[in-house]
Amino acid sequence: MTYQVLARKWRPKDFASLVGQEHVVRALTHALDGARLHHAYLFTGTRGVGKTTLSRIFAKALNCETGITATPCGVCRACREIDEGRFVDYVEMDAASNRGVDEMAALLERAVYAPVDARFKVYMIDEVHMLTNHAFNAMLKTLEEPPPHIKFILATTDPQKIPVTVLSRCLQFNLKQMPAGHIVGHLERILAAEGIAFEPQALRLLARAADGSMRDALSLTDQAIAYSANQVTEDAVRGMLGALDQSYLIRLVDALVEADGVLVLAIADEMALRSLSFSTALQDLASLFHRIAWAQFAPTAVLDEWPEANDVRRFAQALSPEQVQLFYQIATIGRSELGLAPDEYAGFTMTLLRMLAFEPAREGGGAG
Repeated sequence: MTYQVLARKWRPKDFASLVGQEHVVRALTHALDGARLHHAYLFTGTRGVGKTTLSRIFAKALNCETGITATPCGVCRACREIDEGRFVDYVEMDAASNRGVDEMAALLERAVYAPVDARFKVYMIDEVHMLTNHAFNAMLKTLEEPPPHIKFILATTDPQKIPVTVLSRCLQFNLKQMPAGHIVGHLERILAAEGIAFEPQALRLLARAADGSMRDALSLTDQAIAYSANQVTEDAVRGMLGALDQSYLIRLVDALVEADGVLVLAIADEMALRSLSFSTALQDLASLFHRIAWAQFAPTAVLDEWPEANDVRRFAQALSPEQVQLFYQIATIGRSELGLAPDEYAGFTMTLLRMLAFEPAREGGGAG
């Protein structure tokens, strides 16, 4: 049997299995249960957060043979054909490659005809912001007063590019980026079902790299499975992502706490020998100082599941709040200036030297 990638195999088939978009699911469920159906919906959000998936589930909810329902059966012919991408009355159109007025005119011409074998004819236009102004103008009248058998679902990653005349004719739902915890939990369930061994910290690294996109997280997981021969280990994921071993950062902060310049330089040289990314190092260092800062003012923000939780608490005691804020600022500015340095090593080590050289201003201090 042909292998199916995780992102497709585990695409949610109903509202209950959709992760992280409860606010949208609640609104659509209430609309379906109360039969208060709008004719045009706009789903906005970054890549891989569920816009196309929501569209397919909503199309099933409208056309399920059991009736209009928030819980489509998933087994009737309409539900199965929508899942398989061959339902004649559910049309997905990519606006990036069908962006002109001629393509839109052809779509609207077909839309006036009654559904072939469904309750509603559903048109899903993906990346709708790519349409030309003429194409948007051509669809305005139909979008405002469509035939009763038509539902439009528009999806975009860039709603600012959509004319306000179109926005005002749609119900708009903004899909959120997935929190890392949601991604980790979903990956744990999928890998357990697939019978693939994994390390929890490896999944946290994948969730962080996915940057809020569930599809990206599943694609990276597929890559990690191939990279590490049917298991997902922390070492393999770090190697695949080029992620930094957090032990370097812990040792660096320890050396900064002790103001030990010789040790700071030795750790930087060790990182250079391993050809680690200094930009990533400063990004992760700033992230570590961010967690330390919260540990000082909101200790409950430190989660025990973090591998560095004990070190974060220890640094929160060893450093003053002013030092943490200063180190964070130096790290973020240093990262933005790496491109101006003679080379990345020089930029990285000068950033660390600033942390050693500067101290927070004392109250009442100043030039005499």
